[in-house]
Amino acid sequence: MIYDNIKKEAKKKGYSVRQLERALFFSNGTVAKWGKRAPSDKLMQVADFLQVDPMKLLGRK
Repeated sequence: MIYDNIKKEAKKKGYSVRQLERALFFSNGTVAKWGKRAPSDKLMQVADFLQVDPMKLLGRK
């Protein structure tokens, strides 16, 4: 799931998902709603913030 990948990467960088959402001005719980799909623009924002490849967040290597 995208949420799990984001949570893992955020933790590596020292952030909680909630802190990530606040920093990107997302509503509380936005990331948790992403199962296997996420809006591409928002996924790119998360990837840029965490400085990771968006494909990694999608679970693709």
